Amino acid sequence: MSVDFKVIGERIREARIKAGITQEDLSEMLDITVAFISRVERGKAQVNLKRLAQISRVLDVPLEELVSGSTTDSKKYLDKDLAKIYEKCDADQQKLIYNVAKIISNTKLR
Repeated sequence: MSVDFKVIGERIREARIKAGITQEDLSEMLDITVAFISRVERGKAQVNLKRLAQISRVLDVPLEELVSGSTTDSKKYLDKDLAKIYEKCDADQQKLIYNVAKIISNTKLR
């Protein structure tokens, strides 16, 4: 499983904006450069786990939400990511996703 730093960066940006914090404010709180924050949010820089934990604390967002898009204690923790994937697909791909999901939902898992 590879880490998609672009998606993590997008989540950081969304959380920062939702918190009403500028890149400048965040950089001061974390004692890092605005340029680094910008690169992280654009997925151009990889952020280590220690720094990601600091960002999650400052933005008051669970670490797992920044990494996976939601918290696993939520029943619908994949909904947003699945919706984003679905929206990027053309009509034929969406129909295929629908058909596969329909088959899986009718299958009993152990």
